[in-house]
Amino acid sequence: QVQLVESGGGLVQAGGSLRLSCAASGRTFSVTRMAWFRQAPGKEREFVAATSWSFGSTNYADSVVGRFTIARDNAKNTVYLQMNSLKPEDTAVYYCAATLSPSRSFANRSVYGYWGQGTQVTVSS
Repeated sequence: QVQLVESGGGLVQAGGSLRLSCAASGRTFSVTRMAWFRQAPGKEREFVAATSWSFGSTNYADSVVGRFTIARDNAKNTVYLQMNSLKPEDTAVYYCAATLSPSRSFANRSVYGYWGQGTQVTVSS
């Protein structure tokens, strides 16, 4: 089992920055990929960014390319999401996810078997 706990959410003005953290515990040695998803009210949960746990390769949704950066610290079993140039449309609950699967379908919600509780990010005008 893998447990995930997010932190770092909050209220920020448009153009500002936030850094989200996700601490993993349990069978972290079996994790192949970790990702961030977000869900705004009335919207489907959507992919934001993913990183290979072992190799650090990254993938991003088109909407966040150039603004968000995902990174992992294997020693700390932690993944981060650095969010810069935030826009009101980034407002959502952000969820950390992990998979033990070798699947390369990084944006597919079904691939991820473990999820954090979510952290609220609100971007004001």
